[in-house]
Amino acid sequence: MKYKMLVLDMDDTLLNDNHQISERNKAMIRQAQEKGVYVVLASGRPTPAMIDYAQDLDLHTFGSYIVAYNGGVILDMKSEEVLFEQSISKEHIHELYDFSVAHNVHILAYHDGAIITESESEYIDLEARLTGMPLKKVNSFKAAIDSPSVKCLMLEEPDYLATVGEKLKAQVNHKSITTSKPFFLEIMQLGIDKAASLARLAERLGIDANEIIAVGNASNDLSMIEYAGLGVWVDNVTPELRDKADIIVASNNDDGVAEVIEKYILP
Repeated sequence: MKYKMLVLDMDDTLLNDNHQISERNKAMIRQAQEKGVYVVLASGRPTPAMIDYAQDLDLHTFGSYIVAYNGGVILDMKSEEVLFEQSISKEHIHELYDFSVAHNVHILAYHDGAIITESESEYIDLEARLTGMPLKKVNSFKAAIDSPSVKCLMLEEPDYLATVGEKLKAQVNHKSITTSKPFFLEIMQLGIDKAASLARLAERLGIDANEIIAVGNASNDLSMIEYAGLGVWVDNVTPELRDKADIIVASNNDDGVAEVIEKYILP
């Protein structure tokens, strides 16, 4: 099979535990693009938290793409054109806020290039560090979120957040709900996930799902792992998902992405 698109989750997949792209991964990604393969960064991260990495990989030079916010945005790196965007209405975000208060979990949304929250938490601080986006603590979340936002996060200790997530799924049937890290419950508009946006992009480029490799490590990657012709976990995959991919490669700290490229794209 000649693969035409390589889709990479970022945190804990392409990025090592120091949130860096190894030199080996960079070199292999460049070779894949030189061979004509589209490289797509597909992450739960907001777009601004992906741009520097994408530029470091020369995605803008080779005409590759970003899928941000778990599929909420598709960006053409070469033209800087947003090809697709789907947000959550402010009314629904306010409903999610009410749910978060009732269940004693933190909530944040993205607005005007900043992270908006009403509370303080180590998990909120971590999201700010991971994304590099300014953190704006407000007196009233509802007043601050006066327009749609692509994604919301609920955040809390993992075991408790898992129970809250099940309650949210049972109560709210008009949203896509997943996890990227055990303490990040990610909420997008219904129908938004990585696979759905990859399908949109693939159709635009005339690429079949069987011609796509997708690499990830967590629940929010599962849809694209199942969609792609070759679904790949890195070895540090969430344990309960381990049998859901076609193959498993080395971990994010051991250049699993480079292994995929060397085995399935460069030969």
